[in-house]
Amino acid sequence: MKNTVFTILAAGAFATIAFDAFGQGLSPLFGYAKLAPVGLANQTIKTVFGASPSGLAHLLHVFTGMVAYTLGYLLVARPLQQRIMPSLPWVATATAYGVVLWVFALYVMAHLVAGNKPFLGFTGITWVALWGHIVFALVAAWVMEARGIVKTPANTRPAHA
Repeated sequence: MKNTVFTILAAGAFATIAFDAFGQGLSPLFGYAKLAPVGLANQTIKTVFGASPSGLAHLLHVFTGMVAYTLGYLLVARPLQQRIMPSLPWVATATAYGVVLWVFALYVMAHLVAGNKPFLGFTGITWVALWGHIVFALVAAWVMEARGIVKTPANTRPAHA
């Protein structure tokens, strides 16, 4: 259990760092839009609660990356994929999960909750966010798969002596 919790947090931390490095560093460095996940978190908190105490949006961004989105892959995306298409590689599952995260972030949270245009109007930030969420999902999944906490048909069968 201790190993699983550590792996989930490590996967989320590395994935969040990759997401932020891509969306706030590499993307603008190469002339593309800069992501503002903390700004969106702040806007969402203000919409839902009427105010956003200083620092809460940063904590929400970190919690979402380190815990919520990572658990989504481990407890929902990968088990669902294993039931429906067990031979599909985890890379494909992670990529699809990244797209789902993008839809959740830019349609559900940014539009339905915070009141922005759907997918932020399909501007440059929309496409950087798509790639950023895919990068996030690939990194998180890679860490969890490499550490063996994801139960796959191959590692759930008893070993033969």
